This record gives sequence, structure tokens and C-alpha cells, in this order.
Amino acid sequence: MSDWARIKAGACEVAIDPALGNIRRFLVKGREILHTAHWVGTEAAPMAGALIDQHLAGDFFAAPFGASDVIDAPNHGWSANSPWSGVARSQDDDHAEISLMLDSDVMEATITKTLGLKDGQAVLYQTHEISGGQGDLTFAHHPMFRMEAGGHLAFSPKRVALTTAPALEPAHLLAYPARSTNLSAFPSRDGGVFDLTRFPSADGHEDFVTLVEAEGATLGWTALTRSAEGDIIVVLKDARVAPVTMLWLSNGGRDYAPWDGRHTGVLGIEDGCAAGALGHAAASGDNAIAAEGVATALTLDADMRHTMRHAIAVFDAPDGFGPVADVTIEGDVLQVRGACGETLQMAFDGAFFAT
Repeated sequence: MSDWARIKAGACEVAIDPALGNIRRFLVKGREILHTAHWVGTEAAPMAGALIDQHLAGDFFAAPFGASDVIDAPNHGWSANSPWSGVARSQDDDHAEISLMLDSDVMEATITKTLGLKDGQAVLYQTHEISGGQGDLTFAHHPMFRMEAGGHLAFSPKRVALTTAPALEPAHLLAYPARSTNLSAFPSRDGGVFDLTRFPSADGHEDFVTLVEAEGATLGWTALTRSAEGDIIVVLKDARVAPVTMLWLSNGGRDYAPWDGRHTGVLGIEDGCAAGALGHAAASGDNAIAAEGVATALTLDADMRHTMRHAIAVFDAPDGFGPVADVTIEGDVLQVRGACGETLQMAFDGAFFAT
């Protein structure tokens, strides 16, 4: 579409829809990395509800995250449902960058978004800044990936995984509420356990679970090894600002329009500062996530600026490369180590998360 803003560097291209601030496409070597729901652009789209759900695709920035029950805003806030204006754009052979500002204020705060690409790096860099404002605000990124034939998930060290009641949908596999320090054996609805390191592992369910970073964490990551797609996607965050990773497991559990049971194998990796699925109001007080010892909202102030850094890196998965065991940034190199000791490396802006 001609109204999308685009940047390109090396083998990567990004398209963003300024009408919603939504990253609609992230291409690496011409291959789409992010998911687009099947109803987007069809007559069925209005049945999805909020604008961001009608255009459910790619990645977006939610502020507040989830239910907006403190301010008058749609689900996932005006940051995901209203226009952003271009501030700056630059592109040369080595580097491309675009910055936008949300036209609406959020709790009197201004929000800016900067996306960057670099030649020789299959990485989408994102920075959001929230300046000024009053009150407590939740936020989260919302990248979505589809797994045609399933795959494996690995995570930076977490202190706990938990669900809060009620479940998102009647068709769910996890127990609500529930808590576990073992991500491969989370309590399931039927009294057994569910392995959060593999998805999808069963059909016809919709689930949402929050992972809390280990104490003292600075870099948080999720590594998604996709079997059919033959790649490893690494989602990185500043764990000091975004202490939770919320997993949306969408695998045919919504049988009503426009989902129609066809939204399958989709994983949302939602890094942020929020009270899981409990909503904005709950995040400002006592809640199950805060009880684990992390903040669940940002405190806004007229003289304060919050900076959120996030990156998505894409590796080709060599034949026989097993599950990811660790992800590190050493200088200007991003390294992925497999469970059997094999390693993959990619050039990376080592200063991005250090500032």
C-alpha cells in the first residue's frame, strides 16, 4: 500500500502503517517474518473490534497494554489505534531509520517511535520514548509470529511463569490461575502439565501466560526456532524496563468471526511492564505479577522520560541445529548457542542495550 512508510538496508525491509503505528511487514531476504491475520483487508475485518484487531499484523506498541480501564481508549490504547506523524527519516547504503510521534497524548505523555535497520544485520531495532505525563502507565510490544509446523521456544532465565483468572477464552489448555518455576511443566486445565517451550503442541486453544524475568536481569530474550520456516527468531528487550514477557498462544481457540477457528500456530511475544492480562487499573495496585517482585507499571512525571529498547533478530537455522540454550551480546556480536554447544553469530549494535 502506498500510504505505508518504508525503510530498507541491506537484505532487510520494514513497512509501517502510520495510521496506527503498526509495523505491518519485516522482510529478511524477501521473506516475511511477522504474522498477518487472515481477515486483514477483507470485509470481515470490522468484526474484530478495535482498529488494531481489524488490522492485526506484525508488531505494535501498546500503551496501556490490554484492557484500557483507566483512560478512555480502545484495547491496547491510542498508541495502537490512532495516527502517528513522521518526525525524521534517513536512509543510505549502510543504515536506515525512521522516527514517528503519536498524534495523541497518553495520560498527558508524548510517545515517539524510532525504527532502525543496518546493512549486514538481519535485525529490526526499535526504541520508544515516553516523555512527561501523569499517573501509572503499562506498555508492551506485540510482535506476532506464525509457526506452520511448530517449533521450540527458549528464554532468558525467568523466576516464574503464571496465569491469572479468568482465561481469555473458554477453549484453553492452561490452568487459571496457576504458577510454576518450571516452564516445561506448567499446570494444565486437565490436571496435567503443559510444556511452554514447545508450540503448538495441541489444537483448538487460546492461552495467555506471563513470564517474569530473573532478579537482576538486564538483557531479556526469547528465541523461537521454527521448524517449517527454517529460522531462529530472537526477540531481545531491556529487562530493566520490561520485566515481563507475556506469551499469547493463539491456536484455533476462537471459533467466532472473524477468527473462525483459522487463527492457528500464532505466537505473540509481548515484552513489557504490565500485570499480565489483568488490565491497566490492576497494574497500579496489588496484583499477582507485582507480588513476584517486579514493577507492573511505569510512573509518569512531567520531568521524566522512559526509554524502551527492543530488537528482533533473524538467523537461518543450519540443518541439525538444536534448541537454543543461550543468547548473548559480546561487543558488536549477537551470539546464539545451541543445546549441543553449536553457535551462530551476527553483527549487532552492541551499544543499543547498553545505553
